[in-house]
Amino acid sequence: MKQPPVPPSTTSSPSTQRGLKGRLDGYFQISARGSDFGRETRGGLAMFFAMAYIVVLNPLIIGTAVDGEGALVGGAEDVSVAIPMVAAVTSLVAGVMTILMGIVGRYPLGLAAGMGLNATLAVTIAPDMTWADAMGLVVIEGLILLVLVLTGFRTAVFRAIPAGLKTAIAVGLGLFLTLVGFVNAGFIRRVPDAANSTVPVQLGGPGGLAGWPLLVFVVGLFLTIVLLVRKVKGAMLIGIIAATVLAIVVEAVASIGPSAGGEDGPNPTGWSLNVPELSGSVIGIPDFGLIGEFNLLGGFREVGIVAALLLVFTLLLADFFDTMGTMVGVAGQAGLLTKDGDLPGARNVLVVDSLAAAAGGAASASSATVYAESAAAAGEGARTGFASVIAGVLFLIATLFSPLVNLVPFEAATPVLIVVGFLMMTQVTRIDFSDYSIAIPAFLTIVVMPFSYSIAHGIGAGFVSYTIIKVAQGRFKEIHPLMWIVAVAFLVFFCMGPIEAALGMA
Repeated sequence: MKQPPVPPSTTSSPSTQRGLKGRLDGYFQISARGSDFGRETRGGLAMFFAMAYIVVLNPLIIGTAVDGEGALVGGAEDVSVAIPMVAAVTSLVAGVMTILMGIVGRYPLGLAAGMGLNATLAVTIAPDMTWADAMGLVVIEGLILLVLVLTGFRTAVFRAIPAGLKTAIAVGLGLFLTLVGFVNAGFIRRVPDAANSTVPVQLGGPGGLAGWPLLVFVVGLFLTIVLLVRKVKGAMLIGIIAATVLAIVVEAVASIGPSAGGEDGPNPTGWSLNVPELSGSVIGIPDFGLIGEFNLLGGFREVGIVAALLLVFTLLLADFFDTMGTMVGVAGQAGLLTKDGDLPGARNVLVVDSLAAAAGGAASASSATVYAESAAAAGEGARTGFASVIAGVLFLIATLFSPLVNLVPFEAATPVLIVVGFLMMTQVTRIDFSDYSIAIPAFLTIVVMPFSYSIAHGIGAGFVSYTIIKVAQGRFKEIHPLMWIVAVAFLVFFCMGPIEAALGMA
C-alpha cells in the first residue's frame, strides 16, 4: 500500500536523538514515508545500475563528434583521448548532482547527461561553432531554468497542469521506459531498410530473436518478474546482478563481442553497448581537464543572436518538460504526489535540476537532467533522497572504477525498465476517459511520448491538444493562463524547422 506523500521537512523527531542513523532518518523522512534504510540502499544501487550506461554512451556521442572547426571536445587530438575525458566528467557531474538532489530535493531522483540533449548538442549545435561555444549555450540554458524556478514560474507551470494530464505523463513515461528498455537490449530494433518498408521496427534482428545477449535479457526480465510477484526484497537489484553474472559467463565462454563488430563488420547478435568482460586495469586516475572548457557568449558571436536564442530555446523547452515529466512519473510511482498530482517541495527538485544543466555545460558533459531511469529506485521501494545519495556516491566511485561499471551490459540492466514501465502504467486507471477534454490529450501524451522517443514531445502534444479542445468546447475559463503560454511555446517548438528555414538558418 502506498504511503501518503510527506513533504520534505527539517522538523526533528525523537529518533533524531539516537545517533547518526536517527538523524539521517529524520532529515530524509525515511520512516515517515514508509521506507527504511534497506529499501533506500537497494533503490540507490538499482538507480545507479539503471543509469550507469550513460558513462559509456555519452562519451561515444560527445567525444566522437567534431565542432565547426573540425576539433574534438576540449581540443583532444584523438577520440581515444576525448572519450575517457568525457566519461570522467559525465560520472563526476552525475555523482555530484545526484548527491545534491538527494540532500536538497530529498526525493529518489538521479541526474546525468540527458539523452537527446547530448545528441542535439553534438549533431545540431556544435557543428556551427566550437565545442566551447556550444557548452556555453548549455550553461546559459541552465541559468535561465534557474531563474524560472527562483521566480516561481517553473513551479507554477507544474501546478497549472490538470491532474489527468499529470497522470498521463506518468503513464507515458512508463511506456517510454519500456520502449527504451526493449530497444537498448536489442529486443526491438529498427528495420535495416526502414525507408523502403511499411514496418519501421521489428522483433530482434533480421532473423528474429537470436543471440546469447538476448537470452540474457529474457532470463533477466523473467527472473525479475518472478521475484517481483513473489514479493522478494531487492527483486530488481537481484535481477540486474544475476543477469550480469550470466552475461559475464556467456561472454567468457562464447566470446561474443560488441554488436558494432570489428574487422568483419557488424555483429547483429553481439552485445548492444557494454561487453561484459574485465580487461586491463580495474582502477585509473580520471582526467577532469574538460571542466571549465566553455565560452558563455561565443555561440552568439558565431551564429548570431537570433539563431543562438532559438538553439537555447530548443534546449530549454526539452529540458524544462523532460524533467517535469520524469519528476511526476517517478514520484507518482513512489506514491509521493498529493491527490491533485502535486509534489511537495518540487521547487527544491527543480532548483537542483537547473543547476545540473548549467554544471553539465560547464564540465563539457552536456546538459544534465533528471533521469527517467530513476524509477528503478522507486521500483525497489525507495521513497527518499537517501537513495540518490547512494547512487551519487557510486557515480563518483565510477570515475575511478569505470571497468567495473562497464561490466553491466544493456541486456542485464534494461529488464528493470520494462518492469518499472508496467508499474507506472497501472496509474492509467486514474484518468477520467469519459471526459474527452482530458481523455484525448491524455491519450496523445501517452502514445506520442514513446512513439516519438521524446518525453517533451509527448507532453507538448497533450498540452496543445488540451488547449485546442477546451477552446472548441467554449470552456475558456478552464484553461489556466500558464497553459496558454506553454501551449504557444510548444507550437513554436514544433514549428522550429519552418521558423529556422524562414530565417535562413536551415
